[in-house]
Amino acid sequence: MPGNSYDIQSFSADEARQKVTAVSVFRGTHSGEGGPMPPTGRSTETDYVYVMDFEDGRIRHMTKIWNDGFALKQLGWM
Repeated sequence: MPGNSYDIQSFSADEARQKVTAVSVFRGTHSGEGGPMPPTGRSTETDYVYVMDFEDGRIRHMTKIWNDGFALKQLGWM
């Protein structure tokens, strides 16, 4: 999806638990080659969250929480 973008809505750190969260909105249009089918021209705007666990100042584990089924449906892939 050429020209896709995201907007960070919220960013927080929990020092006691050594976790950082980033809440964002992803925007993109399937207008270029790639993906499971030829370009559909359809767009998606979906929320997602990254939860990053830190250890010794480095990311130890990262989880992405995203309703990918909703995004794929918006893009016409499902």
